[in-house]
Amino acid sequence: MNVTVMGATGHTGSKITPLLLESGARVRALGRNANKLSLLESAGAEVRAGDACDPAFLTQAFRGADAVYTLLATDRQAPDYAVRQQQEGEAIAQAVRESGVRHVVTLSSLGAELPAGTGVIAGLHAQEERLQRLPSAPHLLFLRPVSFFENFLEMLPLMLETGVHADSVLPDLAMPMVAAADIAEAAAQALLARDWQGVAVRELLGPRDMSHAEVTRILAEHLRRPDLRYVQIPDAEMAQALVEGGLSGSFAGLYVEMTRAFNANRLQPREGRNAANTTRTRFEDFVAEAIPAPR
Repeated sequence: MNVTVMGATGHTGSKITPLLLESGARVRALGRNANKLSLLESAGAEVRAGDACDPAFLTQAFRGADAVYTLLATDRQAPDYAVRQQQEGEAIAQAVRESGVRHVVTLSSLGAELPAGTGVIAGLHAQEERLQRLPSAPHLLFLRPVSFFENFLEMLPLMLETGVHADSVLPDLAMPMVAAADIAEAAAQALLARDWQGVAVRELLGPRDMSHAEVTRILAEHLRRPDLRYVQIPDAEMAQALVEGGLSGSFAGLYVEMTRAFNANRLQPREGRNAANTTRTRFEDFVAEAIPAPR
């Protein structure tokens, strides 16, 4: 079988592609950076570098595939993040329509059923709706995880420098968090099986709900940094910190809108936690593998 994977060098795509290749699928791996894609080419994938906003590029890449994995890999430095999400989403929808692919697995998010007030997630709601409006719509599977464990790795250098893990999320708010590897496993299984009809949704919630304070305690123990602590900062301060870190003001504003939605308990699993939406990788095990322990 033939599968096309968008974002093949990203958190999920870089894990989906090897799983598919190991299962004997022919994989067309898409990304922006030809140098990064070369590693997947060496592993046996056909690689294509191009712009996710280019419908012609995506249509050619989707054509002939039995299934495709799509996502909005929006650049967090985009001057208008929501507009960029829309451009990418429209290009993907056009490519799905014109290529004739019949099974589409799309990375979405918990809360994507809500049309507004959720920051960056609202763009994923729009994409789910856009794909469902396609004439002769393909079979759609929306994967809805929440915060990736990998997000904390991006913050780690600043944590180690300052001794503070800062964010605008309430310190003791328990929320689902998940490893990208678990998302990739669910996506690869669905792409290979293609065993759903119409529109399906699968939430991916990690093994348990965790608070940012608990995450920080686990990191502190692993890093042998008892001084490391979590501090909730005001939305405006968080947005400014993101901008100072090189992200766009547009993204920063949407990020803090999303954390307000979390803090207000607006982003909840549709059916609570159950065996189907609970994934296996614990944060403790992820940290032990991803972060070298100090000697």
